[in-house]
Amino acid sequence: MSASPAGSGRDLRTLPKAHLHLHFTGSMRPTTLWELAAERGMRLPRSLTDDVALQVEPDRRGWFRFQRQYDTARAVVDSESAMRRLLHEAVEDDAAEGSGRLELQVDPTSYAPFVGGITPAVEIVLDQAERSEAETGVSVGIVVAASRTRHPLDARALARLAARSAGRVIGFGLSNDERRGDTEDFAPAFRIAREAGLLSVPHGGELLGPSHVREVVEHLRPDRLGHGVRAAEDPHLLEQVVGAGIGFELCPASNASLGVLEHAEDVPLRRLIGAGAQIALGADDPLLFGSRLLDQYETARRIGLDDAELADLAASSVRLSAAPEPVRSRLLAGVRDWLAAPAPGDATR
Repeated sequence: MSASPAGSGRDLRTLPKAHLHLHFTGSMRPTTLWELAAERGMRLPRSLTDDVALQVEPDRRGWFRFQRQYDTARAVVDSESAMRRLLHEAVEDDAAEGSGRLELQVDPTSYAPFVGGITPAVEIVLDQAERSEAETGVSVGIVVAASRTRHPLDARALARLAARSAGRVIGFGLSNDERRGDTEDFAPAFRIAREAGLLSVPHGGELLGPSHVREVVEHLRPDRLGHGVRAAEDPHLLEQVVGAGIGFELCPASNASLGVLEHAEDVPLRRLIGAGAQIALGADDPLLFGSRLLDQYETARRIGLDDAELADLAASSVRLSAAPEPVRSRLLAGVRDWLAAPAPGDATR
């Protein structure tokens, strides 16, 4: 992931931005996966040992293969030290790409058996988030996420846990296969989270189309939609979502790898921007898709966005975040400074 070549625009690595759609296990560095697997004597499937990129190749698209790979990667995160390593490296990687705010999504039930329960799992994550923020300067918030593959009562338990940790925990999410579970059944969990002042940030409108976006909006009252890309297929729905002030966490690389789009550049970014949508680009699961946050901005540039439009995207990500006001102000000022600086080859500035 190189910086922008000369003449193509300002360096996107130095553009201040917020990263609002990143999953804990999916943030893992490939080298960390290999090292942790080797320490545990685990053999990884061939699809997870490609030393070029761990992306889901076109002939292997599909949710179920992705889920199997994700589960394999998650199996190496079986200790407090592994959890702390993953989180710190995720923050370090964001810092290297100009992200000044990371809101990392974690389902603590996946790691609870190894650390004494879901409460210790969350406490480990929150403690390491604080340490990593202090060390790197990247502001870190945590989204506690329930899974559609588990019972809605489990989601309520997680929402209550998230509510007790409101502050460093900034939001409550719902992830995994959109085709599983009944969206309405998760509404009580989101009500608990909202009453504690947490953002509602469920996934919606990726594997399923506009009708699923409507369900999520009606029952879970999102502040931001994880993905939400399929809303662009229905102009009236898109107008409603934008009018309600709901943000979009767009992840072009993962959409393409899962077959939602043919290519990452097919993401309807122009259509969403034209509709007035608030957008934050995200990497989703870079371990499996071989594409981090900076790559999403490079994709937007290939679509044709100029530096002013890219700066608007970065500013939108900051405004959609739950960053403390001093962090928000600093990042927005940095975006303005980035755009005011001379572009490569611009001798008139």
